[in-house]
Amino acid sequence: MSNRDWLDRSLKAVWHPCTQMKLHATGVLPLVPVARGQGAWLYDFEGRRYLDAISSWWVNLFGHAHPRMNAAIRDQLDRLEQVILAGFTHAPVVELSERLAALTGNALGHCFYASDGSSAVEIALKMSFHYWRNHGQADKNHFLCLAGGYHGETLGTLGVSDVALYKEVYAPLLRQAITVPSPDARQAETGESAADVARRAATALEATLATRHESIAALIVEPLVQGATGMAMHDPEYLRLARALCDRYRVHLIADEIMVGFGRTGTLFAHEQAGVRPDFLCLSKGLTGGYLPLSTVMTTEDVFTGFYDDAVTQGFLHSHSYTGNPLACRAALATLDIFAEDDVLARNQRFAERFTALLAPLAHHPQARHFRHRGMIWAVDIATDDPDFRPRFYRKALQREILLRPLGTTIYFMPPYILDDDEAALLAERAVAALDAALQSSPLLVGEGLGVRA
Repeated sequence: MSNRDWLDRSLKAVWHPCTQMKLHATGVLPLVPVARGQGAWLYDFEGRRYLDAISSWWVNLFGHAHPRMNAAIRDQLDRLEQVILAGFTHAPVVELSERLAALTGNALGHCFYASDGSSAVEIALKMSFHYWRNHGQADKNHFLCLAGGYHGETLGTLGVSDVALYKEVYAPLLRQAITVPSPDARQAETGESAADVARRAATALEATLATRHESIAALIVEPLVQGATGMAMHDPEYLRLARALCDRYRVHLIADEIMVGFGRTGTLFAHEQAGVRPDFLCLSKGLTGGYLPLSTVMTTEDVFTGFYDDAVTQGFLHSHSYTGNPLACRAALATLDIFAEDDVLARNQRFAERFTALLAPLAHHPQARHFRHRGMIWAVDIATDDPDFRPRFYRKALQREILLRPLGTTIYFMPPYILDDDEAALLAERAVAALDAALQSSPLLVGEGLGVRA
């Protein structure tokens, strides 16, 4: 079947996420049919290809159709595909939990599994509240979140998020968190460093904790990079100070590493760069290398023992049907194997140096602002008041065989970890060409073909 056939069928049958569907139907935001993936590339049904520069929404670490990932899942498929985890266990979930705990120096463990990032954050929020309730402090039932923070689309996670586009319409349904200033380094005043901004934000956090800590269960943060708000990056100093303040005022620290975990910021876990450990660590996305839905919440011995009791009501009774799915856990084990055997973090560091240099023309573009980089994430803000910039750039990039989805006027790169030098050069060069075309072109033409390289 042709691309057109699949597009027509999809528009009639599928409600696509994170999109005003009319934009797909009219072609303002092209719907791209994908037949297969190989390495860093996606291919449609007519042979066109697109470099997956956002790792398929930040999940695909080692490229598509990775032979070792495929082999591990095929092997598990012949053994056990699914079993209830309430009252049962299996080898992949035990081995994965042990290995994840070891990667935190066994400071965190007792992995509790779900299927996606929002669910993991919901679990952490519930665990934190329930912990304080079990300790006779049920009044500690409010949460702190950062300005511009994003933690998911479910009602609990929207309550601790601060991106109006996703949250505003549902405000009547939400239990709002207390918002404290972000340590976003772009807020630096003249003469200030990123660490200075972090310290200023931590001072505001301290003021809130000093007056309200008796009612606060936890502070939730995206360590080092706040994703959906525009890849806002901050100095690790904020995490160090936040950890100390949470300890002083007896408030949990939840690290939402859904996006930034598994090497994205340069270390396996982002919080490691601050030399601290959170009370709850939420992981998903890259956990399975982008193959299968899986998330986990890791926590401390203190939290775990806070639920360990003869009374059923003291236990954590949260559950999901596919909790700890064997196939997903086996994919996660394969991901950890590749990290261990291929020295992925060292390779990423070498790649990041080369790619940052290749992005110099973008960083110095006349309309570029705040070019920034952390690990395997690059971002730049584009100075434009054109309301159509985002869809226009997206189209111009697709026409040049690259998949990039700006966050507002922020262009970001989050490629899989397997790009070679030629692919990196192609991505950097064509991103600048797409930017120039988007800034210079006439208003969006509905139905404009993706095959055009204009």
